[in-house]
Amino acid sequence: MTTPQVLIFDLDDTLVHCNKYFKEAIDQFTSELNSWFPSASLQEIKKKQLEIDIKNIEKHGLNSARFPESLVDTYCYFSKTYDRPVKESEVQRIRTIAQSVFQVEVQPLPHMYEVLNELKEDGHELYLFTGGDEDNQHRKVHQLELYAYFGDRIFIYIHKNATALEEVVETINCDRNATWMIGNSLRTDITPGVKLGLNTIHIPAELEWKYNNKIETNVLHNHNVQTLNSLREVPAFIRENTYEACHK
Repeated sequence: MTTPQVLIFDLDDTLVHCNKYFKEAIDQFTSELNSWFPSASLQEIKKKQLEIDIKNIEKHGLNSARFPESLVDTYCYFSKTYDRPVKESEVQRIRTIAQSVFQVEVQPLPHMYEVLNELKEDGHELYLFTGGDEDNQHRKVHQLELYAYFGDRIFIYIHKNATALEEVVETINCDRNATWMIGNSLRTDITPGVKLGLNTIHIPAELEWKYNNKIETNVLHNHNVQTLNSLREVPAFIRENTYEACHK
């Protein structure tokens, strides 16, 4: 018999695709800018956009408004660098590209429903801890009918970090020894989980955002971190690694 545990899931690139939509938008944006600023290489444009985007996270967090602004700021940077006037039509074109990310119909990662069904049938308490703004994250949850698994146990934060996760842990009043934080981001999922004394499962994303893996120490060496190759491996792993089994 499986011992029920508390499983806190990340959403983006753990359960559903996310980074690939941003990559598509950035590739389109980069191509546009390269046509307007031929002297700037594609690599140079992408590097500057990433630099600006990460800086904007400190100010705006993971709010959806941040991404369009980072693209516009990148455009303005190259306009100033190459002494080319900023055109409102081009700014609007950039915003349209950026907004496409928040309009696309999101797709689940392979085996998502199978995994959640198995975990639910095994009696585990399922929670969702995700970064972003309420409207966009609930849009994804609604599209994929994830309320059937998480109900009202969904926590959304603009600033997704250890402070936010600690608030979640205190709210649900869980036993940290029997609680798992499961996600792809070393920065916003795994490191916060380790800091709070939770068990953690790192599932590397096929396409990762550099921001997610920028950490001060190699948290993967921590004994509370387990790395799995895919979401599909989670149910069997949890069955074999209950709190009781790990402390016999």
